[in-house]
Amino acid sequence: MKKFLSFFLIIISAISIYPQKRALTVEDLWKMKRIGAYDVSPDGKTIAFAVTTFDMDANKGNSDIWLIDFNGKNLRPLKNSDANESSPKFLPDGKSISYQMKGQIWTCDLEGKNDVQLTNIYSGASGVFWAKDGKKILFVSSVYPDCTTQQCNEEKDKADAESKVKAKIFTELMYRTFNDWRGDKRSHLFMYDFQTKEYYDLMLGSKSDCPPVDLGSSQDYSFSPDAKEIAFVMNPDKVLATSTNNEVYIINVTDIKKETVTPIKKISRSPGNDNQPVYSPDGRYIAFRSMARAGFEADKYTLMLYHRASGELRNLTDKLDISVGQIVWSPDGKYIYYDAANQVYNSIYRFDIATGDNLLFLKEGTNNDMNITSDGQLIYFKRQLNNMPYEIFSLKTNGGGIEQITFLNKDLLSQIQFGEFDTFWSEGAEGAKVQSIIIKPPFFDPNKKYPLMFLIHGGPQGHWNDEFHYRWNSQLFASKGYVVVAPNPRGSTGYGQKFTDEISGDWGGKVYVDLMNAYNYALKNYKFIDSKNTFAAGASYGGYMINWILGSTDRFNALVSHAGVFNLESMWGTTEELWFPEWEFRGTPWENRGMYERWSPHRKADNFKTPTLVIHGGFDFRVPEGQAMELFSSLQRKGVPSKFLYFPDESHFVTKPQNSRLWWNTVFDWFDQYKKN
Repeated sequence: MKKFLSFFLIIISAISIYPQKRALTVEDLWKMKRIGAYDVSPDGKTIAFAVTTFDMDANKGNSDIWLIDFNGKNLRPLKNSDANESSPKFLPDGKSISYQMKGQIWTCDLEGKNDVQLTNIYSGASGVFWAKDGKKILFVSSVYPDCTTQQCNEEKDKADAESKVKAKIFTELMYRTFNDWRGDKRSHLFMYDFQTKEYYDLMLGSKSDCPPVDLGSSQDYSFSPDAKEIAFVMNPDKVLATSTNNEVYIINVTDIKKETVTPIKKISRSPGNDNQPVYSPDGRYIAFRSMARAGFEADKYTLMLYHRASGELRNLTDKLDISVGQIVWSPDGKYIYYDAANQVYNSIYRFDIATGDNLLFLKEGTNNDMNITSDGQLIYFKRQLNNMPYEIFSLKTNGGGIEQITFLNKDLLSQIQFGEFDTFWSEGAEGAKVQSIIIKPPFFDPNKKYPLMFLIHGGPQGHWNDEFHYRWNSQLFASKGYVVVAPNPRGSTGYGQKFTDEISGDWGGKVYVDLMNAYNYALKNYKFIDSKNTFAAGASYGGYMINWILGSTDRFNALVSHAGVFNLESMWGTTEELWFPEWEFRGTPWENRGMYERWSPHRKADNFKTPTLVIHGGFDFRVPEGQAMELFSSLQRKGVPSKFLYFPDESHFVTKPQNSRLWWNTVFDWFDQYKKN
């Protein structure tokens, strides 16, 4: 009896030391600490990074700034208040940090003290870029193009707020974008000179934006190393709704005058999207990314090199079937590091400028947002996996391996049992090889049968990858006892540009074959999948494909269509980026009506049978809410079991904690109704 009692106590003790793990929950997603922008000190010894935490009850998040030593030790808060501090940047001397708060740029010391409000401009300041001499900064601010003073901006805002008439008159397209009515303001690039204490609007009078409205980012402007020149990106075309023609320009700092239009010079030459200008450390070159084809957002990004003295422009990677991501120079100027989609990963590469050698430096995981130390020995980057949210890692450039620096969610992750992640290849249309992710449920038992969750990604030029996605988290789908299969069919990135291109003009063609072949392969080769219980869900283009499946097959028990395109012609007439459908369907509806009709799911409504949950946001201007309403009306009139979950306060994405919880619970409840015993 004593032996049995001792054994029992040992077991109880072991359980208390090693608590039993559990499946991932919706609440876990919103307890995760989410790393945002970060920066590395000039000496490479300290990392500053923003962290957003969420309060489910308050239904909002808050951003703070933390510091950690280069070796992952000495984690401490720099700014930890309710004021939403973000975007940390070390000053060139490394003794202070700038950050964004309350619409302005501030600085503090490395103890988080001695705060100074750096900018005090009425229209606000964000996205700071420091000149290396510390005497100037670049930032962006939303202003009225015809205003030459901040007083003018303030007066216009006041008049608009006080007007009893809220009507707007539009005389050109792109009057709204993504989830925002565009209005009369434009995002302009500003320079602040600490010596003159003056702000300079570098785009005075321009109706263009920096960063561009579409396909732009905070990496679209920079100083040369000697701070005598500025490179920036804007789209000069008058009709933005039909243009992806972002161009790279340069400004001579000596030409900048107060309340005067600044002369600019264009250095890019492609009719497609050019962006992300980055000066070489010695200042001789500007590297930037370029797409060759006009009107196509998913063309291959090639790496361009502009020689500042001669004006020579070289395409460094035209022979590589890789689309270049972020550009980072090595301090000696010999290499450019970049990230790129690579099958189910986002890998890091190193390009040798002299020889053209392209080295796959780090393959696995989803890796981006690189910073390189001044001695060139370490690359810091953010990394995520299907079972790990973003953390900061370092990578030795001598091939010495990687090291995880932050462990913000270690305690929470240690409590969770994740499903096993793997991939498989199947044969798609015309013999193409199609890769799919497969994730087993947590606590998997090979002797049991599990329902299938078939996920279809958006874009359509995108891909499912090894990532921790907060809106379409594959592990959370698996946590409810599903085998998750997420294929990368035609249109997916990371498999060469031809594979990406082959969805355009063929939205329900080869890609549909790719998907259904992957579905068939999974049922045939994984005996633990219950073929009587299969479900499918997708958003954006994925929602389109759900709608196409709805009219093409009844093999799924139930479907979820989130923000899905339903009627291609009405979609064309109400979306804001007209260049997108006009590329995908080879023109306007009156120029190519046959293609719009051929690939429009609403034309197949006679075949609708499968129970479908429709989800949409009221502020979705990319795929306007009418698409969901047309779909739901068709389902209801056909007598197909259906439900419409409508979020009046969300856009193309569901981003608020309580809305997200409702989304997940509604989706799972919907599928539960249609499981067969």
